[in-house]
Amino acid sequence: MSRLPLRVAVAEAERALAAAGVESARVEAEFLAAHVVGVPRSQLVLRPLVDTAQVTALRELVARRATREPLQHVLGTAVLGPVEVAVGPGVFTPRPETELLLEWGLKELAGRENPVVVDLCTGSAALALAFAAARPDAVVHAVELDPAALTWARRNIAAHGDRVVLHADDVRRPDLLPELEARVDLVVCNPPYVPDGTPVPPEVARWDPAVAVFGGPDGLALVPAVISTAATLLRYGGGLAIEHDDTHADAVPALLRRRKVLTDVEAHTDLAGRPRFATARRTRPA
Repeated sequence: MSRLPLRVAVAEAERALAAAGVESARVEAEFLAAHVVGVPRSQLVLRPLVDTAQVTALRELVARRATREPLQHVLGTAVLGPVEVAVGPGVFTPRPETELLLEWGLKELAGRENPVVVDLCTGSAALALAFAAARPDAVVHAVELDPAALTWARRNIAAHGDRVVLHADDVRRPDLLPELEARVDLVVCNPPYVPDGTPVPPEVARWDPAVAVFGGPDGLALVPAVISTAATLLRYGGGLAIEHDDTHADAVPALLRRRKVLTDVEAHTDLAGRPRFATARRTRPA
């Protein structure tokens, strides 16, 4: 079987992806090549040659990505913090920006033994599993309503040792998780928050389920319910983090400040400097 330089195959893939309008075409070409070769991207330099079958396989993956099918769908997995989860049609694909919310949450849990964490609108369960992996002593609960997303969440939770308790429930229900009232150290949520009608990239428009992306006319349809639920679940001193649209820099912190039991409201930006999530803490008793 003939062998070809991997760099040539990667360069070809990069050109095809760039022509299709894919940002970071070189990086994605390397991820696809690493997947085909079966090594981490950082080790591609150790595999200078590939056979014709691998070149064919790479071209097939590139052709899928060129249709703007998400890279994570093509690879079959997405990474969030310390975990890798399975993703595909019917579930929202975790984004790198959510790692900043994860980092904030882990800092909030520092020094707390056996913390209780609740992830609302869990989707694939990536965020819940990331907390479970980073804090093996934690008890992590995840809530999701959409049947398709629940299928992916169950699959991922089982693949990671059933470390997360999954609840098929609605975050808008006033008595959600009554057994955890005033017992939770951290509530996190990445809800659907894009305002209806907002143009989104093809990867989102064609592949992410609309129910996990769009959050009503102003994108804030679920946020008041999330805040109300968190205020009930959190113990005194517990933290809350909600990811939001970059148009919500003022709106979400304002909603948090309206709840008198929540204090220390802060706005946070992503690595590009765009408003990305807001945090608060449950007031300690006087």
